[in-house]
Amino acid sequence: MRMSFVSRMVAASALALAAGAVAQSGAIAGVTEAMLRNVPAGEWLSYGRDYAEQRFSPLKQVNEYNVDQLGLAWFAEMDTARGQEATPLVHDGVLYVTTAWSMVKAYDAKTGKPLWAFDPKVPRSTLYRACCDAVNRGVALYGDKVFVAALDGRLIALDQKTGSVIWSKTVVANQTDYTITGAPRVVKGRVLIGSAGSEYKARGSISAYDPETGKEVWRFNTVPGNPAQGFGKEGVNKAAHEAAAKTWGNKWWELGGGGTVWDSITYDPETNLVLFGTGNAEPWNPAANGREGDSLYTSSIVAVNADTGQYVWHFQETPEDRWDFDSDQQITVADVMIGGQKRHVAMHAPKNGHVYVLDVKTGKFISGTPWVPVNWATGLDPETGRPSINPEARYEKTGKAFISLPGAVGAHSWQPQSYSPKTGYLYIPTNLAAYPYMAAKDWKAGSFGWSIGLDGYAVAMPADLKAQDDAKVATTGQLVAWDVVNKKPAWKVDLLGPSNGGVLSTAGNLVFQGTAGGEFVAYTADKGEKLWSFPAQSGIIAAPMTYAIDGEQYVAILVGWGGVWDVATGVLANKGGAGRNISRLMVFKLGASGQLPAPPPMNQMVLDPPPFNGTLAQATKGGQLYGRYCAMCHGDAAISGSLNPDLRHSGTIGSAEALKAIVIGGQLHEMGMVSFKAALKAPDAEAIRMYLIKRANEDKALASR
Repeated sequence: MRMSFVSRMVAASALALAAGAVAQSGAIAGVTEAMLRNVPAGEWLSYGRDYAEQRFSPLKQVNEYNVDQLGLAWFAEMDTARGQEATPLVHDGVLYVTTAWSMVKAYDAKTGKPLWAFDPKVPRSTLYRACCDAVNRGVALYGDKVFVAALDGRLIALDQKTGSVIWSKTVVANQTDYTITGAPRVVKGRVLIGSAGSEYKARGSISAYDPETGKEVWRFNTVPGNPAQGFGKEGVNKAAHEAAAKTWGNKWWELGGGGTVWDSITYDPETNLVLFGTGNAEPWNPAANGREGDSLYTSSIVAVNADTGQYVWHFQETPEDRWDFDSDQQITVADVMIGGQKRHVAMHAPKNGHVYVLDVKTGKFISGTPWVPVNWATGLDPETGRPSINPEARYEKTGKAFISLPGAVGAHSWQPQSYSPKTGYLYIPTNLAAYPYMAAKDWKAGSFGWSIGLDGYAVAMPADLKAQDDAKVATTGQLVAWDVVNKKPAWKVDLLGPSNGGVLSTAGNLVFQGTAGGEFVAYTADKGEKLWSFPAQSGIIAAPMTYAIDGEQYVAILVGWGGVWDVATGVLANKGGAGRNISRLMVFKLGASGQLPAPPPMNQMVLDPPPFNGTLAQATKGGQLYGRYCAMCHGDAAISGSLNPDLRHSGTIGSAEALKAIVIGGQLHEMGMVSFKAALKAPDAEAIRMYLIKRANEDKALASR
């Protein structure tokens, strides 16, 4: 039964007084270890709010009885329309947020007044080695500093009050294979960060840095190096790398191995362990470089000592990964009653489609349950959690295409999950999307670009309306409330498209999520009843957060479509999406009545390509080259999303010299389109041009039907 309006207002007023520990300007000098261990109720001090990465707020002034009165308090436009993935942090009345290209902005969290802005001036040419857009997921706060990891591999310390640079260190191995998109974490006075790059020639690692100087304190490499050089340089992790080397085959180290730590980092004070997820093995196709075995410590959760970085335990969720099933999704720690006993557990819902529950101290497998359709594995061993792999899923052995459920984007990608200790539910942003894998024949590693060993051309979306329509129908999303104890969904909300936003849960019995379709929505946390929504004018992939100032609770969300789904999935990129990217920060509170400006009109582009005058063999070769070197940015089957140019519409495909000047000559390198002369020659550029013209004419014919 719902309360009366008067009762609701009385309850809301009482709850406002209980919001507790709200930020007061000048009241707190800096962020301390004690604050990170016990976050003040009105603040949001790290990426997942607390060390446990629960993304649960004790604030309840905004609750199920009054959320329908939530209105726009203020908003701020971002000066880039790339993907927006950051979670804002709030401390001492100031909101800190990153936007694309690793820029940092600080606002008065109550009024929205801009306080300062920092641009690390990431070279736009960095984009070619960023698999999934020029995104950034946020900052870390400690003492009087703000820490941001830039896309080009720098870790930067800024002054919290002014945004001025205190120090800057390049923390990746090279400027060819690595990027950083994740948010740093601060653990026991050290700044922790990993990197991205498992589709290139990267070797994964996580490192801890001194916050005053940027000096590296410890490092854990997730993939062993060349055994001939010994593992003594791994220090306290020598034995861990000797063991891992036995699970690889051939000369895996020549291509790096992958296993990058590009997102999840969780600290557990009770055990003094840092838990982190690792990325896929590289190349995806094991036959491409002859690797055999489990390929540790890729696609795993790894636990190390927070003081030294020494290996303690690991749990590999996807042995011999060949499907890009990263385990970099958030690791959430909680005390849960299992079998009548309180267990201190880590909960994880990675790409591979299973919800895992592990003992935090030992890494012992407690349970693993699929929450989406899964066909790459036939089940998990009930004692060890090891999957039984479907023989057909080993596509490099069958020589056939394998359509996997879930696909490479994952049943759950980077979008943050949330856990409510009040309901016992883990709220998972879920993708229901398949992906085709086929091993490339006679594949050889190049000196440049992606190194995954797949034939993207053979499995590209065909120029067939029925096939495209069927793929759209089969590609959807959900918000799933997973009952951790009973290992089943408590409720689900079906969403039109995949790649929806991350999740926030609160003590007000609310769950907030943004959608790819451009809605910001509040549901009841216990039943999934939709209570409120706000039209954001653009798709949302970031996660919301909440804070309190002067007795008022605010809810904030960064809006802006982008990321891997937009840049890589071609015809499906805007399926269920708002169809445009308007990047802005929106902040809500009860009783506010702010309005957004009218959105700009949608641009409707008409295909008008030159006639195809090449040969079929030329276009086929061009398609194979496009699949290897171009598709990740410009889309499957040459159909891009909203961020990068759709080359079917490009005027340059009408001129061999113009396209060569870009692809080979690097004419647009300052805009992110670097020269591919290390991998392609002039005849290759011409073959790609013929493929693009052929595809444009095919889709023009489809549009006329």
